[in-house]
Amino acid sequence: RSRPRRSGRATPTEEEHETMVNLLIRWSLAHRLPVLFMAGLLILVGVFVTARMPVDVFPDLTAPTVTVIVEGHGISPKEMETQVTFPIEAAVNGAPDVRRVRSGTAVGIAVVWVEFEWGTDIYRARQTVAERLAAVAGSLPAQVEPPKLAPASSIMGEILFISLTSPSHSQLDLRTVAMTEVRRRLLSIAGVSQVTPIGGDTKQYQVVLSPERLRAFGLSPTEVARALEETNENVAAGVLVSGAQETIVEGIGRVRTPEDIGKTVITLRGESPVRVSDLGTVTVGAAFKRGVGSASRRGPDWEPIIEPGVIVAIQKQPGANTLELTKQLDRALDEIQASLPAGMHVNKDLFRQADFIGNSVRNATTALLEGAAVVMLIVIAFLASGRASLITLLALPLSLLTAILVLRAFGGTINTMTLGGMAI
Repeated sequence: RSRPRRSGRATPTEEEHETMVNLLIRWSLAHRLPVLFMAGLLILVGVFVTARMPVDVFPDLTAPTVTVIVEGHGISPKEMETQVTFPIEAAVNGAPDVRRVRSGTAVGIAVVWVEFEWGTDIYRARQTVAERLAAVAGSLPAQVEPPKLAPASSIMGEILFISLTSPSHSQLDLRTVAMTEVRRRLLSIAGVSQVTPIGGDTKQYQVVLSPERLRAFGLSPTEVARALEETNENVAAGVLVSGAQETIVEGIGRVRTPEDIGKTVITLRGESPVRVSDLGTVTVGAAFKRGVGSASRRGPDWEPIIEPGVIVAIQKQPGANTLELTKQLDRALDEIQASLPAGMHVNKDLFRQADFIGNSVRNATTALLEGAAVVMLIVIAFLASGRASLITLLALPLSLLTAILVLRAFGGTINTMTLGGMAI
């Protein structure tokens, strides 16, 4: 009796695939203990890796970028753009692997973003930009500070905003504490890229000169400023050898208090020195500012309360685990709060990326579990076999853990997009 012939002949690739699958099935059935051992090992390794995977809201979609910051106090935007921004853009445009150069210029500041091709090592990119900046730094105006590279970060790098407020301390005190205590402590935590205080008053030692006294002594403000710059330093004078003893000789001239500034000698009139205190007064004041910082919170009756203060923005380094880093920052902020002067308060709840991550991952995980439960019910109902259903259901965690291991191998993270793909 003749058999029906196949309409088409299987290609060698299809035959090889069928043979390989059959061999894999036969080997698995013949070696059940090794298969169970490998499955258990996969589960253990997958759970271990999953617990240590970086977690974010979204994957980092930013190309390797180096940020250049140049400050020129008091220079107009047009002059900054012509004399600073354009030369820097021209210098970095021809660098290897540069895909795009963007810039922004404002009063007294220019920011240039240099984007490199995907896959470029960020530290190699920073070295390339630094070499180009060294070549162009000599042509910049004298009143412009040397170009600086901002710390390496990403578009999703802002993980925490905190505020420092007090009803009994001045804005100058708040800014000083934020710069000297809060910022330094947070920068010492591994994974923190940048800590930026916003708002408050910057402390200055201000010399207020009297025009009448300047005319009386025949001096100008420029001469006073030059004398202050030249005398505010310690000078090494070598070593004095006396027998078997050596003594370091040093000229101490660095000022520490407003009184030290007032005693600075400007010039001589005959044999009498003319000091800063003879020409005006020295006070501690706030530098000129072009913006303020304020923070909002809820009162006892849930009413909004807005109070001036210092806002501190904290950015993480690329690749840092946001959740683990936030826990370390919380512990450090608790220690800082305990050491602050009475009346100063640190609010850690202005913005927390960890909260968004927790909510997003929780929602995606819930959808994943609900989908798995539906699949389990359907499989059990249609297969009507406990053994077959168990085999099918074991494929769910194994496939998810395998996907996470592949993500880890390619440098991926757990986020809403990857979890959504797993749920689908």
